[in-house]
Amino acid sequence: MALPDNFDLAEFVQHVLAEDLGKGGDVTSAATIAEDARFSAAMSARQEMVVAGIEIAAAFFRSLDRNVEIELLAADGDRVEHGANLMRLSGRARAMLTAERSALNTLQHLSGIATLTRQYVDAIAGTGAILLDTRKTIPGLRILEKFAVRMGGAQNHRMRLDDGVLIKDNHVAVCGGVVQAVRSARTAKTGLQIQVEVDRIEQIEPALDAGADRLLLDNMDPAMLREAVSLVGGRVPLEASGGVTLETIRFLAETGVDFISVGRITQSAPAVDIGLDYSLVK
Repeated sequence: MALPDNFDLAEFVQHVLAEDLGKGGDVTSAATIAEDARFSAAMSARQEMVVAGIEIAAAFFRSLDRNVEIELLAADGDRVEHGANLMRLSGRARAMLTAERSALNTLQHLSGIATLTRQYVDAIAGTGAILLDTRKTIPGLRILEKFAVRMGGAQNHRMRLDDGVLIKDNHVAVCGGVVQAVRSARTAKTGLQIQVEVDRIEQIEPALDAGADRLLLDNMDPAMLREAVSLVGGRVPLEASGGVTLETIRFLAETGVDFISVGRITQSAPAVDIGLDYSLVK
C-alpha cells in the first residue's frame, strides 16, 4: 500500500529521530552495547489489529543502518491476529535499539487509528452508509492519521480548510441564518462544494433552496435523521455527525444517511500493543 501523497518520508523520519536523539544521541546503547554487536529481532502484534505505518516503521531502522535486513510480513491495511509477526530484522544492535521507540510509536499510533476505524466500519457494514473522519487530528500528523483511517476502511473528509466549504453553526450565527450563509458562499464563487450544518429539521428546506450541495445533520437522533432523509429525498448527500459511538453508529446508519463522520477515530484512538523482541547474533 502506497504512502500518502505529498508525504516526505525521509523528512518525517529525520524529524522524529532528532526529537528522540537530542544532541547526545542514544547514550545508553553507546555505553552498554558493543559497537560491532548485531541483533536479530521480530516485531509482533500483541493484540488483534489493523496495520498502518509498517513501511514508515521500517524506514526508521533503515535510516540508522543502511545495511539492515528487513522482511515485512504484513502490509498496511492488513487485519492481523494476536501473535502475528509483522516484521523481521537483522542488523547493527545499537542502531536497532536507537530506532526502536520511534518506529514503535509511529506504528502503534497509526495502527491504533486503523484498528478503531475498522471497528466502526464493521459496525455499519451492509447499511450503505460510509464512515468519514474529521479534522480532529494531532497537529502535524494529519496526513498520516488520515492515511491510517483509509487503512481502516473509511474515507477522508476535508484534509484542510481549503478542500471544501463547510458552513457550521458559528458561520450561520454570524451571517444571520442558514440562507444568508449559503448565499454568501455562493456569491464567493469558490468552485467548491458547499456543505451546511443543520441541527433542526426546519433548517433543511431553506438550506437546499439557497443552494446547499450537501447537509451535515448535527447531533440528530435516529428519529430526526429518518425525518431528514425522507424530507430530502435524495436531492443532496446527507452526513450524520456528533457524539457518534460504536454503540450508536449502527442505529444512525440504518436511518438512510449517506455518510457518518466520527472525530474519535483520530482524536481518541488508543495505540495498539506491538512488541519487538531481540536476540544477539553470535
